[in-house]
Amino acid sequence: MSAVIHSMGKRADAGPLVRPLAPPRVRDAVSEPAWVRRTLIGAALAFLTLFLFVPLVAVFVQAFAKGVDVYWAALTESDALSALKLTLIAAGISVPLNLVFGVAAAWAIAKFDFRGKNLLLTLIDLPFSVSPVIAGLIYLLIFGLQGWCGEWLRDHDLKIVFAVPGIVLATVFVTFPFIARELIPLMQAQGQEQEEAARVLGASGWQILWRVTLPNVKWALLYGVILCNARAMGEFGAVSVVSGHIRGQTNTLPLHIEILYNDYQFAAAFAVASLLAALALVTLVLKYIVERRAKASHQEARNEH
Repeated sequence: MSAVIHSMGKRADAGPLVRPLAPPRVRDAVSEPAWVRRTLIGAALAFLTLFLFVPLVAVFVQAFAKGVDVYWAALTESDALSALKLTLIAAGISVPLNLVFGVAAAWAIAKFDFRGKNLLLTLIDLPFSVSPVIAGLIYLLIFGLQGWCGEWLRDHDLKIVFAVPGIVLATVFVTFPFIARELIPLMQAQGQEQEEAARVLGASGWQILWRVTLPNVKWALLYGVILCNARAMGEFGAVSVVSGHIRGQTNTLPLHIEILYNDYQFAAAFAVASLLAALALVTLVLKYIVERRAKASHQEARNEH
């Protein structure tokens, strides 16, 4: 009995019992009040409506303002067909070239360590930091008549600027980062384990590329090609400098639209602009499909593991 009283006295001397504090309630990072979510969504929709949907609708409304006959005549006019043909040629040459460069650069940067790797990454990002007009001036100063190679090109009857080759070069320059920049982060995240396993099993470099690396990045590759093609068809600044604005010969669709608008042929300008906008919408739909397929493929891969 005395032992119990003694223990109770010690507990009383120790002071009152202190209950541990409950851990603070951690609020979910994405659980914002309803009014905050609605405000943000409304602001985003208002911005898209004002700066994207309204101008896009206005292009098509103005294109058909004078009737379908005027619209069709503007699209089938010889200069418009020539501009469309040149746009497709420039995109058809620049996109495959950038595809080869993008895959090679991404594979080298993501799978190997070599001197000058950071320099190559910097050069890939160069078109993002240099104005397209500056890029066109570079080609003009190199291949123009008064440029570094101008006399040699003239003596050998070769023409780069104010011709199709200059337009292709300018288009390649402004579009080559797109495919590489889509592939590099994905290849770096995937690592080198599968390639090393294939090499141990006796696969050659080409077999590793075609059967291991490319199948793992096919959706990112297709996504980069779509973005590259969209930029190639819509490029204006660099192409404007090297084209010479020769009607029916060196005008792409964006340049042809500018000429029509400056000549006060507003209906024809908006008609051709609607064609370019339609191509952009098709690109957007393809981009959405590729994103959905890529997410589905990634989800299937996660479920398998």
